[in-house]
Amino acid sequence: MPYRPPLIAHEYFSADPPELPVRARGEQGLSALTRAEPMAADDRGVTFKASTTAEEVLLVQVSVAGEGVIRVRLGEDVAARTRSARATEMVRPGTYAGARIETGENRTVVDAGTVRAEITLDPWHLRFTDAGGRVLTEQDRGHVDISGRLRTLPFGRSRVDGATVAYQESLVARPDEHFGGFGEKFTPLDKRGQRPLMWNFDAFGAESDRSYKNVPFYVSSRGYGLVVDSGMPVEFDVCRATHSCVEIVVPDDLIDYYVVAGPTVPEVLARFDRLTCAPELPPKWAFGSWISSGFFKDSQERVLERAGRIRERGIPCDVLHLDCFWQVKGHWSDMRWDAESFPDPEGMLAALAAQGFRVCLWMNPYVSHLSPAYAEAAAEGYFLKNRDGEVYVADAWHGSYPACGVVDFTNPAAVEWFKGLLRPLLRQGVACFKTDFAEGVPADATSFNGMTGTELHNVYALLFNDVVAEVTREVNGHALVWARSSFLGGQRHAAQWSGDTYTSYAAMGSTIRGGLSHGLSGIPYWSHDVGGFTGRPSDDLYVRWAQFGALSSLVRFHGTTTREPWEFPEVEHLAVEALTLRYRLMPYIYSAAVEAARTGAPMMRALCVDHPDDPVAWQADLEYLLGPDLLVAPMTAPEGTRQVYLPAGRWVDYWTHEVHTGGRYVEVTKPLGRIPLFVRHGALLPVTEVRDTVGDEPFAGVTVVAYGAGETGESRTTVRDVDGDTTVTATRDGDVLRVTVSGPARITDAEIAPLEGAPATAAVA
Repeated sequence: MPYRPPLIAHEYFSADPPELPVRARGEQGLSALTRAEPMAADDRGVTFKASTTAEEVLLVQVSVAGEGVIRVRLGEDVAARTRSARATEMVRPGTYAGARIETGENRTVVDAGTVRAEITLDPWHLRFTDAGGRVLTEQDRGHVDISGRLRTLPFGRSRVDGATVAYQESLVARPDEHFGGFGEKFTPLDKRGQRPLMWNFDAFGAESDRSYKNVPFYVSSRGYGLVVDSGMPVEFDVCRATHSCVEIVVPDDLIDYYVVAGPTVPEVLARFDRLTCAPELPPKWAFGSWISSGFFKDSQERVLERAGRIRERGIPCDVLHLDCFWQVKGHWSDMRWDAESFPDPEGMLAALAAQGFRVCLWMNPYVSHLSPAYAEAAAEGYFLKNRDGEVYVADAWHGSYPACGVVDFTNPAAVEWFKGLLRPLLRQGVACFKTDFAEGVPADATSFNGMTGTELHNVYALLFNDVVAEVTREVNGHALVWARSSFLGGQRHAAQWSGDTYTSYAAMGSTIRGGLSHGLSGIPYWSHDVGGFTGRPSDDLYVRWAQFGALSSLVRFHGTTTREPWEFPEVEHLAVEALTLRYRLMPYIYSAAVEAARTGAPMMRALCVDHPDDPVAWQADLEYLLGPDLLVAPMTAPEGTRQVYLPAGRWVDYWTHEVHTGGRYVEVTKPLGRIPLFVRHGALLPVTEVRDTVGDEPFAGVTVVAYGAGETGESRTTVRDVDGDTTVTATRDGDVLRVTVSGPARITDAEIAPLEGAPATAAVA
C-alpha cells in the first residue's frame, strides 16, 4: 500500500511569517568579517572598518551602553536603525561614567565594568568576559563539516541576488550552558536544542512553539543576558544546528545587540529593564481574582446576577470581566455597547462599584466590516492597507467571525480616533480593558508611515497596548491592560495572560512553562485562564487549575464555557478555598509584586532565578517560586501525585509542616483540595484576614507567621503596601519569639508554625 501522510491540517493565517531565503546548493552570498581597523573612538566605544570574505567593507561599533552592558552593531552605515524604529523605540542605551577604552596594536578592549568586550582585529574576533576575566561567551568563527558545508553563520551578513537578506552572529555555547527566555514559550524552559522564532502568532493554544509574546532576549546560566534590538522575525538557533553554538539571524538593515552582565539572573533582568523600560505595577485591586462572563452571549441582567451570587456565596473577587458580547455580535471590535443586552451600562457599572467590583471589558484592534464604525474609519484612512492602497480586510478570526480592518496605530489620527472610542467607556466607570489579539498584521500589508506588514507585525502589539494604557491612565490614573500579545519592552504593559489554552492537564503544564519563560524575559506579571480556555474542564482539572491560578501573580477565571465556581457544584468549595488562600496570603503576594516592579525579577520565578548554579533548576519547569519564600508545584496529573524538586535549603510543607532537606526530588501526594506548596525554612509570611475584595487601601491588619528561625537565629520580611514599606524582624528569646516592627503597616499578631523545636509563644513589640 502506498504511503500516505497523516491527515493533519496545516494552519493557514493571513499573518503567517515570511520565510527566510535558503541558499541553493553551491550558492554563495555569505559575507563574514575577516579583519578590521579602528576608524574612530570616544569615551564610550570604537567604530571599526571591517573587511569581509566577500571583499566588502562593513562598519562595526562596539560601545558601552550602561554599567554592565556592551552594545555591538554591524551594518553598512553607522546611522542605520532597525526598521521597527520607525514605529517605536524599544531599546534606550545608557551611559556609564566608569567606561574605559583600551587600544593596542592588534587588540581593543571596551570595558563596561561588570562586562568587557575584548576584540582581536586581525583575524577579527570578539570575546565577552566579566570583570575578573572569566569568559561569558565569544564569537564562533564558523564550523565547516567534512563536505565543506558551513554549519554556522559567523558574524557578518548574507545576500541573495545582490540584496541583503539578513545579518547574523554566532556565539560559542559551553556544553553545560543553559538558556532561558525568548518570551512566552510553551516549550521546555531550557531552550537549548530549540529554534525560537521571534514572530507573534495567534497560537491557537499553549502547546507548541508558536507564541503570542516573543521577546528577542535570553539569559544564560553563564551569568549574562543578550538582547537583539529588532522588530523583525529574528531567529535564534540555540544549539540545534550544532550543539556548541547559538546562532542569531536578523533579517533587518543591521544587527544591533547588547550583552548584559549578571552574574545573577535578577541582576541581568534589572539591567535589562534599565535598557528597555521599567515594569508597570498593576493597581493593588488587580491582584484579587477576576471572574469572567466566558465566551458566550452575556447581558446586563446576567452580569448583575453573577455579581450578586459571588457576594452571596462568599467568593473573594475584585474584578468582573465582560468578554466579546458586551458589543454587538459580528461588529467586533467597535467599542459600542449592545444596547439590547446592556440598556443601562452606566447604571450597571455604578451598581457593581457599590458592591466593590471593578469591570474589565474585552476588545481588540480590529473592526468588523459589518460594523457601522468600519465605513467611517475606512474613509478616514485609519486601517492598514493592501498593496493596491485599499483597506486590508483581514481574516483575523480564522473564518469564525467576519473579516476586519486592522487599526493603523502608525497614523496619529487613527490613534486619536481609537482613544475616542475608549475614553467614554472609561468615563462611564470601566476600570480597564482586556487587549486581545494584535498578532494579525499580515506580512503584505502597508501602514500610514510606510512600514510593511512584516516590519510592523511584532511591534504592533506594543503600539496597541501603548494606546490603550495611555488613555486608561488619562481617565483612571493607572495604565493596566490585560494583554495577550507583546514584544520587547512589554513589561510596561501589566498584565499579560497566556491566551487560548486547551482544557487538559498537559496544556496546564505547558502553560506553566510559558509563564516561567516569559518571566525570564523580563515580564513580572503574568496570568492564564483558570480551567483552560477551550472546552469545559473536568471537576478535578478545574480545581487543580484554580489552585495554580490562585498562586500565580494574577488570576482570572475565563473560558469558552463558564468558569463560575457554582457551575462546578461538586467542587465549588475547593475552588473557593484556593481563592481564600490567595486572599489570606495577599500581604505576601502584594509585597512580592511591589518588589518585582522595583527589580524586574518576576513574581513567578523559575527556580534558576534564585539557584542559577543548580543545573536541575533550569530543568524543573513545572514548579516555581512565588516571591522569595513560597515554592508552588501545581498538580499536573489527575492521579494527585508528582515529583517536586526542592532546591538547596530546608523547605516546610505548608499543609503538614513536615520539614524537607532540599537539593533533591521528593514525591508528593495531595488530595484534590490541596496544592503541593512549600515554605522556605526561616521565612516570615505576612498574611491577613480574608475579605470580599483586596481593594486599593492599605491592609487593615497583618499577621506574620514564622516558619522556623533563619540561619542567624533571626527572621525578617518586608511588607510592601500602598502606604510604604514595613520591616518585620523576629528574634528568638528563650521560648518566646519577639517580633519588632518598623514602618506603617499594622502588624496585629504573630503566629508560629508547629515545627519541631519552635518557640511556644510570640509577642509583637
